[in-house]
Amino acid sequence: MLKILIPTVMLALTTWAVREKWLWPSTLAHSLLIAMFSLTWLTHASETGWKSLNSYMATDLLSTPLLVLSCWLLPIMIIASQNHMTSEPQNRQRLYITLLIALQTFLILAFASIEIILFFLMFEATLVPTLIIITRWGNQAERLTAGTYFLFYTLAGSLPLLVSLLYLQSYLGSTSLLILHFISTSPLSSFADKLLWAGCLMAFLVKMPLYGIHLWLPKAHVEAPIAGSMILAAVLLKLGGYGMMRIMTILEPLTKELCYPFIVLALWGVVMTGSICLRQTDLKSLIAYSSVGHMGLVAAAILIQTPWSFTGALILMVAHGLTSSALFCLANTNYERTHSRTMILARGLQTILPLMTSWWFLASLANLALPPLPNLMGELMIMTSLFNWSWFTLLLTGAGTLITAGYSLYMFLMTQRGPLPAHITALEPSHSREHLLLTLHLAPLLLLVMKPELIWGWAF
Repeated sequence: MLKILIPTVMLALTTWAVREKWLWPSTLAHSLLIAMFSLTWLTHASETGWKSLNSYMATDLLSTPLLVLSCWLLPIMIIASQNHMTSEPQNRQRLYITLLIALQTFLILAFASIEIILFFLMFEATLVPTLIIITRWGNQAERLTAGTYFLFYTLAGSLPLLVSLLYLQSYLGSTSLLILHFISTSPLSSFADKLLWAGCLMAFLVKMPLYGIHLWLPKAHVEAPIAGSMILAAVLLKLGGYGMMRIMTILEPLTKELCYPFIVLALWGVVMTGSICLRQTDLKSLIAYSSVGHMGLVAAAILIQTPWSFTGALILMVAHGLTSSALFCLANTNYERTHSRTMILARGLQTILPLMTSWWFLASLANLALPPLPNLMGELMIMTSLFNWSWFTLLLTGAGTLITAGYSLYMFLMTQRGPLPAHITALEPSHSREHLLLTLHLAPLLLLVMKPELIWGWAF
C-alpha cells in the first residue's frame, strides 16, 4: 500500500520543486509510473479475501478495481488539463496539480481503509480539493453557485452518517470491516433503528447521486474545469456506491423492508434523467445527466443485495468511470475549439476533424452499452438480478435502456453530423495529446473485455 501512497505524496513535493519547463512532463511521467505500479493490486486476493493488510488499510476484490481506477485517472487528468492551464501563472498551475494529487491521496485512503470512521474522514476530505477546483478554475460565473450546491448537498447528507457511525462505534465497540462481519447485531426493529439505517445510507445516496437529490451534480459538472468533471464522473460518484456496499453488512435485516422507495426512485431516475438528456442543449449537462441515470441502476443493484447485482454494480461503476470521463474529454476538445458547449452551435465536426469523430463514435457506443463492452456486462447483470427480484422492474430498466440508446445517438449526431455552421471558419487540428488521452480511456475498457474477472468483485 505504501509503495503507492508515498510516491503520490512525494509527487506533490516534486510539483513545487521542479523547474517551470519540466512541470507538466515530470508530473505526468511520475503519475504514470504510480498508475503502472497500482496494476499490481489486480492480482488475486488471498484466501481471506484481504491483501496488503495492516492496522488501518487493506485491499480486497471490491476496493482494488476502484483503487486502480483512481490511480489511472491522475495522469489522464494532467494530460487533459495541460492546454487549459497554459495561460495561468506558474504558481496556479502548481497549485492545480497539487490539488489533483491531494484528491488522489484521499481517494486511495478512502478505498483502502478498513476502519469505517477513517473512510468517512477521507470521504469528506475529497470535498475540499474538488470544491477549490470547481470554484477557482470553473468556466462560468455560476461556478460559485455550483460549489455551494456541491458543498451543502454533501454536508447535509454526511451529518446523519457521522452520528450513525459514532453510535455504531459506541454500541458495537468497533467499526473495523474485519470485525463487523462477525458481530451479531440485535434485530433492528424500532423507529430509531430505521433512522439509523437512513442515516447510514443517505450520504452515499446523495454522493451517487439518487434521483431527487441529484441537483448538485449537473451544476458541478457543467461549471467544473475538465479535470474536475473527469474526477467527479469517474471516481467521486463511485465513493457512494462503494460506501453503500461496505455498510450494508451492518444494516442487514432492515434493508429488505426499507429499500423499496429508494429502488423505485433509482429506477424512475433512469427513465427521467434519460428523458431530460433527450432535450438538453448543453453538451456537458447531457453527459452529467446520463451519469445520474447509470448510477441509478447501480444504486438499485446494491439495494437488492444479491451476488449478481453486486458484481453488476461494480462492473458498471468501473466501465462508467472510464466512459463518462472519455465523454467529458471529448466535450472539452470541442469546447477548446468552439468556445461553446451548445450543441447546435458546433455541428458537423466530422468534416473538419474526422479522426476525433471515430473517438466520439466509440465513446457514444460505450455509453449506450454496446456488446461486448463491460458496460453491457454490468447492465445485463443488474437487469437480470432486478428482474429476479421483481418482474415489474423490467418495464423501467427496458425503457431506460431504449432512452439511453436514443440520447447517446442524439449526442453523436448533433455534434458530428449535419452541415457545418457558417460561423466556424477555421479550427485547430486534433493533437496527438488528445488522441493519447482518449486511448488511455478506451483501451482499458476494450482490454477488460478479455479479462472481466479483474472487476467482478466478490461474487465469483
